[in-house]
Amino acid sequence: MQIMKAIPHRYPFLLLDKMEDIEAGESAVGIKNVTVNEPFFQGHFPARPVMPGVLIIEAMAQTAATLVVLTLGKAFEGKLVYFMTVENAKFRRPVGPGDQLRIHVKKERARGTVWRFRGVAKVDDVVVAEASFSAMIVD
Repeated sequence: MQIMKAIPHRYPFLLLDKMEDIEAGESAVGIKNVTVNEPFFQGHFPARPVMPGVLIIEAMAQTAATLVVLTLGKAFEGKLVYFMTVENAKFRRPVGPGDQLRIHVKKERARGTVWRFRGVAKVDDVVVAEASFSAMIVD
């Protein structure tokens, strides 16, 4: 419930189930339990379900946005956070039903309403995706 207070995303686009290891203003780990009934698996791909890489990056952004709101407090709850850049995105292995995606985000810098993060997504301690990205909080 705290994630839904922090960010405005809702099903089917809320890609976080839980937050852990929150170090305010610095880093956090978001958890996404990937299940076979995810709406994107109907078309990506029915015979071999694979979580789209862009949604893994989106899960990184949602983890970072939740960290930002938890850091800045109630005045920022529910505000929109827009991507500004995504750089050096790499996808190492497919993510599918039954995987637990652990999304590690670490703040690289923050200036006013613009924050820059490094994200690494893992399944069973194996890196499946990584990227650097920046986002802006919008009123």
